[in-house]
Amino acid sequence: MKIVPLLGRILFAFIFLMSGINHVGGAGADYATAAGVPAANIMVRLAGLLALVGGLSVLLGFKAKLGAWLVVIFLVPVTLAMHKFWGIADPMTAQMQMGMFMKNVALIGGALLIAYFGAGPLSIDNKG
Repeated sequence: MKIVPLLGRILFAFIFLMSGINHVGGAGADYATAAGVPAANIMVRLAGLLALVGGLSVLLGFKAKLGAWLVVIFLVPVTLAMHKFWGIADPMTAQMQMGMFMKNVALIGGALLIAYFGAGPLSIDNKG
C-alpha cells in the first residue's frame, strides 16, 4: 500500500504543474486584470512559479512539506482574488465561481495535510 501516497501526490500535484506552466507563461493575466489584480502580468507569473515549484516538490516528495506550503501560499490569494462568487449577480456565473472557490479550499486542505504529514513512503524525503 506504499503506492497509495505516491499516487495521491501525483494526482494532487498535476493541477499545480499544469497551471504553473501556463501561468509562468503569462496565461490568465487578462483574466486577473479583469478581476482587479494589481500588476496582474507580474503577479500571475509569480503565482505560476509558486504553483510550479510547489507542485514539483510535492510530486517528487522532495522537501514536500515546504512545497505544500508554497501551494498554500499560491492558493489562498488566488482563491480570494479570482473566485469572488459572493459579489457576482449572474446566478450561473456565481455558481461556477463558488465551485472553483470550493475546489481551491479542498486543495488547500490537501496541501495542509501534506505540510503536516509529509510525502510518505516512495519519496525523495523518505529514501532512507
